[in-house]
Amino acid sequence: MRKRFSVGKGLSFLGLAVALAAAPAWAEDGAAELQRPERHDWRQVDERLRALEAKVPEVDDTLLAELGRRVSINGLVEAEAFHRKGYGRDAADNPISIKESDLSLATAALDFHAELTDWAGTHILLLWEEAAAKPVDVDEAVISLGNPEKFPLSLNVGKLYVPFGAYGSFMIQDPLTLELGETKETAVQIGFEQGGFYGSVYAFNGDVDEAGRDNTINNFGASAGYVIESDGFGLNLGVEYLNNLADSDGITSVLEDAAIDIGSMNDYLAGLGAHLQLTYGPYTFYSEYIAALDEFAAGELEFGERGAKPRAWHLEAGYTRELFGRETTFALGYQATDEAVDLSLPEKRYMAAMKAALADGLSWTLELIHDQDYSLDEGGTGDDADMITTQLAFEF
Repeated sequence: MRKRFSVGKGLSFLGLAVALAAAPAWAEDGAAELQRPERHDWRQVDERLRALEAKVPEVDDTLLAELGRRVSINGLVEAEAFHRKGYGRDAADNPISIKESDLSLATAALDFHAELTDWAGTHILLLWEEAAAKPVDVDEAVISLGNPEKFPLSLNVGKLYVPFGAYGSFMIQDPLTLELGETKETAVQIGFEQGGFYGSVYAFNGDVDEAGRDNTINNFGASAGYVIESDGFGLNLGVEYLNNLADSDGITSVLEDAAIDIGSMNDYLAGLGAHLQLTYGPYTFYSEYIAALDEFAAGELEFGERGAKPRAWHLEAGYTRELFGRETTFALGYQATDEAVDLSLPEKRYMAAMKAALADGLSWTLELIHDQDYSLDEGGTGDDADMITTQLAFEF
């Protein structure tokens, strides 16, 4: 999904379209001229036709090259199969043992980028997910103003994922930190990038509001970090703040499913995030922490006999090498949560994966997961679960 899609060759029809658009004018001029030759003087008719052909504007190759440079289309298709055995809950919310398997087209996405000028561009991501409530959705649509090579400030406006969390991983399943913190909203974001340092501030009108403060732009956040890349070494270190963690996609969905009035919450709960990503030669290390800074009110999200203060963290290491002539990555991960039983997240998760590049843009991944649920005293099932997933993915 990172490769540019050249439209230069695909727009060979543009010359024909231009010709057709100008056809009425050429026809009008040509009709008057073609009446002059004698009926059987085909030599003169041929000369007139050649003269009219010369009037057809030609599409400059430089124009097509410019379109190819400024417009790109990327895509992703993921097909998955899994088998899971472990804990679950019935319709009455009682713990049960389950065994399930499925084959699905998990993801299909088209990503459009257009650079109108060196200072203005747009990005639209169309996403289809089989498990989503809306199978086809405009996942992102952003207008971007700025040029980091010439000026450190930039502006993004539109439907976007706010910069709260990094969520890097080699695994198929999303990290538990993402399940807790990922937030997509229609927002305005001012970014900064200079000498490896980056940051942003943003604001939006969220779905989750305090009682009496609905329908206002009162959600905001900030992020800051440092990134460096050199031969064989990379570092990305950052921290993030969000004044209303309850507006994350995962928490909002749970609150709505529990029929809680998200427009009359007791209070905003701020969230804090931090991440560290390292690469050194063939080795990659991901680590991240996402946490609420205060407790939810009783009756919203609970843990035991009080409001929950959910947290999640993620550690993962990967090693990449060539195997049978193909780039292959082996990864191990450990994830955990605290006070997140109401979010249906496991207390601990152990992961292993192997990802192999089969061809340019085509990859195959095998993933193993072992989950440990919260205890019965904490509102969980006290059981374990195991899942194996395989994925075939194609990016272009």
